[in-house]
Parts: sequence; structure tokens; C-alpha cells
Amino acid sequence: MDFNIYFNSRQGEMAHLLKNIVHRESPSQDKKAVDGCSAFVVGEFRKTGAKVTRFPQKEIGDLHLVEYPGSPKVSTEGQILVLTHIDTVWPVGQLAKMPFYISQSKVFGPGVLDMKAGLVEAIFALKALHQFNLRPARRIAVFINSAEEIGSEAAHEMIARLARKSRLVLCLEPALPGGALKTQRKGRLGVRLDVKGKAAHAGTPEKGINAIEELIFQLQRLKKLATGGITISVDRIEGGEKANVIAESAWGVMDVRFWTNVQKERILKALKRMTPARAGAKLKFSMDSLTPPMEKTNASGQLFRRAQKIADAMGLRLTQGRSGGGSDASIASSMGVPTLDGLGPDGEGIHAGNEHLLLPSLVQRTALLTELLRQL
Repeated sequence: MDFNIYFNSRQGEMAHLLKNIVHRESPSQDKKAVDGCSAFVVGEFRKTGAKVTRFPQKEIGDLHLVEYPGSPKVSTEGQILVLTHIDTVWPVGQLAKMPFYISQSKVFGPGVLDMKAGLVEAIFALKALHQFNLRPARRIAVFINSAEEIGSEAAHEMIARLARKSRLVLCLEPALPGGALKTQRKGRLGVRLDVKGKAAHAGTPEKGINAIEELIFQLQRLKKLATGGITISVDRIEGGEKANVIAESAWGVMDVRFWTNVQKERILKALKRMTPARAGAKLKFSMDSLTPPMEKTNASGQLFRRAQKIADAMGLRLTQGRSGGGSDASIASSMGVPTLDGLGPDGEGIHAGNEHLLLPSLVQRTALLTELLRQL
């Protein structure tokens, strides 16, 4: 079966399904909207003969697990875990500003690339396996995250649990520009630094402890850790009350990114060792979020080479690269499971007004995913 030809003949159907999913707007914080989109998507998955389990959530959209059976005649040790997410960064009503449309093989719309196209890939891949009665060697588990963009402890725990039961993980996040897969991602720390000083009249600053000045000093000190690919972005600060009063308190929020767990530990150690520069000042740091890095491992390298051979046999060129952003693949990879990310289509404008994908890439990636599920 030549899945390139098969899915190319269904390009219109794929674009129509993508339009239906995009038109069901699903911002992470809007549970009702996310659940409405999920209801439509899981309905499509059920048409593949898969079993769908819903995991109700109070604060975020419900989580879903789609399970497609493997062949009983072949060894099925370990499952293939496919990671997707249904939420987007776009608010309800964004379609009025960013309508779904196709122009010269480019498909535009909010969330079209990140990552509702990945859902279309998974649905059509399972539909093809079902239609042609092709049982994969391993059971396939498709996880649909409802809050990937904002992070969710419940989702993270489920991904970790599913990964531990899996032989390999495929994540349908968008490809790198040009179509490369992602075999390495930066980890992320969301760090808040609070400083407590002492208020005083601005005419006698020596009687106070300026929390803003202490905060600036500490942030500049932390920026010196930005070596070896580490980035530290100070994205929000606040402090003081009036221009003629020495600031009693101040705080800042940083986005810290790193390639390895060794770098992460170095950052954490530096934070724990922080001491005030001004006598009497008090420092306190807290972590708002932590995403592990997706480190390049031998196991993931071997998996990439297997995927590359499958792609070569299909006439597709597969390359690999790395990304400064995190994804659910990072969580799965941290469990020690071979992981490939960026199996979604090529495109541009993630989280931007020009978000779009290349329709031929969506067709090719769906064909590739189908073969990966069948052969790995």
C-alpha cells in the first residue's frame, strides 16, 4: 500500500476535518470550549474502531486516551504512545480575526499548526489502518492533552504513567521549519524571586533597604548563568508603592531554559545559594513550573534512524534538529523512553497571526505516521 498516494487522494477530506476542528475554538483556560472540541474529535477517533476513555477534570478540559489494538499474532511488548494536544493559545473569537482559509497550498487559522493538524494526522492514520485491516505490531495509545499550552499536573502525571508502559513515543507537535524532527528540546524553569526590604523616606534612603535595587542586583547576578545555551529572560517585575518612598518589596519573574539536566541542577544550586547584597534584605525564590529537557539519547537516536529508513523507503527525506521550546515529549523522554517529536507538518507562525501549515506536508506526515505505527 502506497500511503503517499492514498492520503494525497484524500487531501480534501483532511483539510475539511482540519477546518472543523479549528472552527471549534479551544483556548486552554476555557474548559467548556475545550470539552466541546474534544467531543467532536473523539467522535472521529471512535470511527476508527478505537476505544476512547475520558478522564474528567474540574479546572481544565477533560483528558482523553484513544486505544487502538495491535495484532494478536505478533509480539506486543510495550505500546506506541502518540502525544497530541487539543488546546490552543488563541481566545474564543479569534477566528473573526484569523479565519481558516487555504491559499496556494498553505492552510491558515488559529491553532491549525499547533497542533490541531496533529489530531488530523492521528485520526486519518488510524482510519487507514482500520479500513485496510492492518493491525500494527503494538497497541497504539493516543493521548489528547487539554492543557499543554499552560501545563497541567494531571496531564503530566498521565503522560509519565503512559510513557512508562510504552516502548516508544511519537509526538505530533509541528516540525521544525523545513520539516526536521525534534530529537532535543530545552527544559524550562519558571522562577519567581521575591525581595523584602525596608521602607523609608526617599530623602533619607540610608534608613531603608531598597528592595527594587536588590532585585535588580540579583537578576543581573543570575544572568551570568546564561552560558552554554542557557537563556534567562526576565519577563515581569514589580515593586514599590510611591516615588518618594524606598521600596519595601519587589519581585521578578524569569523564564529559564536549558539543554541538559546538569545545567538545570547548576541553575537550581545557584538559586539556593543566593544571598542578599544589602544587609537586612531577604530573598525568596519559588518555581512556578518545571519542564524537563528532552535530551538527545542513544535510544532516541536509534529510533530516529529506524524512522529515517522507513521514510527513505517512502521517498521522504527525514532530518533531525533541536528546539528551544518544550513539549509533552520532554516529559515522556525524561522517563527514559525513546522519543521522536515534531512529527506534525511543516509550517510557520506558531502562536502568531500568520500561523499556517503546508498542506503537502500534512499529507506526507500522515503517510509517514501510518507507516511508523504499522512498522515500529
